Amino acid sequence: MAEQTAHADVGADGGGKPDAAVVRDALGVGVAVGLSGFAFGVTSVGSGLTVPQTCALSLLVFTGASQFALVGALAAGGNPLTAAAGAFFLGVRNAFYGLRLSQLLALPRAVRPFAAQWVIDETTAVALAQPTRRAARIGFAVTGLALYVLWNLTTLLGGIGAEAIGDTGAWGLDAAGPAVFLALLAPMLKSGVERSVAGLAVVLGLGLLPVLPAGVPVLVAALAAPAVLWAQGRRGARDEKGVDR
Repeated sequence: MAEQTAHADVGADGGGKPDAAVVRDALGVGVAVGLSGFAFGVTSVGSGLTVPQTCALSLLVFTGASQFALVGALAAGGNPLTAAAGAFFLGVRNAFYGLRLSQLLALPRAVRPFAAQWVIDETTAVALAQPTRRAARIGFAVTGLALYVLWNLTTLLGGIGAEAIGDTGAWGLDAAGPAVFLALLAPMLKSGVERSVAGLAVVLGLGLLPVLPAGVPVLVAALAAPAVLWAQGRRGARDEKGVDR
């Protein structure tokens, strides 16, 4: 992180990546992820929301994981408040992204409220990967714009398509949302701790599905992260005691 911050402070002429290369990489991410908005549109309308409601979620919420969690819980018959709570907890991570990006991008105050709408996994990843502040700003802006436009367009197309074909379950399209969600999540699980959290969350979510109301297992699965971190801390403390002896 410190190295990335130092790189961000380098000027535009400090040997950074050419602007065209940053734009190309950012567009690649924006297009690749933006197309999955079609799956969200299908899943959302299939869960009982209307096309306008589905489009409003993409326009106003604009964080794929939270959107999929919300409509998934609703599709399972969950209470709307429980579904919204699960989506909220997933979206909290964007606040931490914002803290990091505020230092990296150093945007003017007038721009920050608008930029906040685009603080998501993909824009954060692209911005942090850049060697200079100028490149980080370009990467963030291009990724955000491309993804926002394409995500909302494909959400509309998916919603209209789902409304036209009727029962999405009969076509197997009810599995499209979870499949895309897992495809986006899998590449992020790089460390043993992250894989352990994901594995425990799956066990909790699926194991409690038959005994808890719809939507609640998702909230319980969120306890996987603190549980794994606590276990890691205990293991580290035992290892330190063993070394001291």
